[in-house]
Amino acid sequence: MRTLGVAFALLTASLATPLTAHPHIFVSTGLKLVRAEGGMVKGVEVTWRYDALYSLLVLEDMELDHDFDGRLTPSEQQQLDGFDLNWVEGFEGDLYAQTANGKLPLGPPESLGTGFEKGEIVSRHYRALATPAQTFSLKAFDPTYYTAYDLGLGVDLPAGCEAKVIKADVTAATEKVMGLMGESMDDPEADYPEVGEDFADEIIVQCAPPS
Repeated sequence: MRTLGVAFALLTASLATPLTAHPHIFVSTGLKLVRAEGGMVKGVEVTWRYDALYSLLVLEDMELDHDFDGRLTPSEQQQLDGFDLNWVEGFEGDLYAQTANGKLPLGPPESLGTGFEKGEIVSRHYRALATPAQTFSLKAFDPTYYTAYDLGLGVDLPAGCEAKVIKADVTAATEKVMGLMGESMDDPEADYPEVGEDFADEIIVQCAPPS
């Protein structure tokens, strides 16, 4: 996970759960593409809305919302802001971009604020494309599938851009997990395969050149 304290809390909470019971965290995701003046897409605004259980664990870990009224004070809000952006080395932000020429790197996250709404933490950040692009694909996923991302918050496109969503074949992904794990499916100490991408929807983005 992105912070050690929350990672420990989640590990403790899941000790009695078989390792095969993935995923453990559920995140509704929203993507807003930002276009440069030249017409290319230059970056992506990412919104993550965490499930209520994980949100509760984060607040407990950070010792926020002491009165349990579901509202944060300005000071607590400031503490929460950017809690999920302290990424360890090698973590790619669970968002992957690809062009016909291969992987399209994304820059480090820039916080756009964090809120707490109806018992769920909602955070936003911006990531610049290493190279502005006109046609590319996006996938939001955790390779380990510990966290499940969906596109529940939608894809916001600038004028002149279109997107096609290719839904993941969940049945085939589940069968793949079963095939890879075999008899170790019920073994709590077995390593879970990195199948997050198999469960991820793909967004194909195409922007028309400026007129």
